[in-house]
Amino acid sequence: MRPTPRQIGGGREREDLVAEAHRAIRKGSKSFAAASRLFDRDTREKAWLLYAWCRRCDDIADGQDSGFTLRPGTDGHERITGIRVLTGRALEGQPTAEPAFDAFGQVALEAGLKADMAADVIEGFALDLAGWRPRTEMDLWRYCYHVAGAVGVMMARVMGVEADDEDLLDRACDLGLAFQLGNIVRDISEDDAGGRCYIPVEWLAEADIPPGEHMKPAFRPQLVALVARMVALAEEREASARIGAASLSFRQRWAVLAAANIYGAIGRKVRAKGAKAWDRRVRIGKLAKLRHVLAALFEALRSPAEPPAQWPTPSRGQILLAVRMAGPIAPMPMTPLPDEDSV
Repeated sequence: MRPTPRQIGGGREREDLVAEAHRAIRKGSKSFAAASRLFDRDTREKAWLLYAWCRRCDDIADGQDSGFTLRPGTDGHERITGIRVLTGRALEGQPTAEPAFDAFGQVALEAGLKADMAADVIEGFALDLAGWRPRTEMDLWRYCYHVAGAVGVMMARVMGVEADDEDLLDRACDLGLAFQLGNIVRDISEDDAGGRCYIPVEWLAEADIPPGEHMKPAFRPQLVALVARMVALAEEREASARIGAASLSFRQRWAVLAAANIYGAIGRKVRAKGAKAWDRRVRIGKLAKLRHVLAALFEALRSPAEPPAQWPTPSRGQILLAVRMAGPIAPMPMTPLPDEDSV
């Protein structure tokens, strides 16, 4: 069997991959799309390419069919295996027949993204499909790292942060952690309807909330308190990320601060609504987003706050240690899919 020549981007033209990625972000995340427009063109296009891969992995993990043919009855393990194999091919410079994965191969080459970074993100999808839920607060941090903190680290590399700049990568990870905590508090009701819960079991036990009953009206006061606790943790990470943003170029700093404002507003709005937070899904409207973008502009022009005496804990290093000790749900397969010409 002839080896397939290395073709970064799956042999597709970069401008076509960027155009497809732009369509994906406009459809999948209006908030991130708005913030990404503040980047310089090079960073913006790389961010779109990375987003397209994240979005497509999420769709496949959820069993979506658009652009990826799933056999009837395809289970979660098969879907995760497919994601891992296609990502591996993309990193090896092989065509995948999937624009989003070809896009990842392109941005991985340009930004120096590595296989372990991708594996960390994919593990978040594997945890969800395995029905996993956090028992401890460290479990919560592990999950948030997989689904958002690791993406924050990749975004930092997209913005040109050096691979050995551990301090700045830590701050990028903090922003991802903050974003995911905001998503969790917003989606508690939807997750419960889908049989998922990301509030640590130990937290629920401390609040005297029986397993699976946190959405019952009788436990709403305790739930509101737990949500306030989670939002406070998000705000610590967000503040850390804001200090890190001072090391970025002006356009990048503005975009990061705008994203922090928009996503941070989600958790704060949930907290402000109290017991009514889940009557309808919390959203940040266009006018509010514009205000957050303008506020970020003025913040980007000001001197950053002084670093705290101690950064939020656990640190990225401590979370990564817990991640490595836990190990993956299933190993990353090393054998690529057959080439289209050989089947």
